[in-house]
Amino acid sequence: FLAMSSGRGKLAKGSTKAKSRSSRAGLQFPVGRIHRMLRSGNYCDRIGGGAPVYLAAVMEYLAAEILELAGNAARDNKKLRITPRHLQLAIRNDEELNKLLADVTIAEGGVIPNIQSSLLPKKFCSSSKSESLEI
Repeated sequence: FLAMSSGRGKLAKGSTKAKSRSSRAGLQFPVGRIHRMLRSGNYCDRIGGGAPVYLAAVMEYLAAEILELAGNAARDNKKLRITPRHLQLAIRNDEELNKLLADVTIAEGGVIPNIQSSLLPKKFCSSSKSESLEI
């Protein structure tokens, strides 16, 4: 009868547990996968070690920023689930994200509510009526 190790024992001397590049960089986005895609994408002959880490950090920041603004838009509409409409409202109401994603069309996103001032009803000044009431 042989006892099989469950893998929870002590590590052998000199060996260290494998640690992903994402966890080393403190990121959620996959650094290894991004590195593989950069290499297979034929963007250039060689890809440095820091490039996928930097790209993963930028992508993670943009995703977090958009999701935070979309979550706020969903909460403003009393919804618990983020929809494409909330993404559209979040992106178009933020100046920098709108500039970055100006050429992007979001499916089922709708449009930003806007009525031009020339189309609004004109307010008439009824100064003569107010003067006659005061007399």
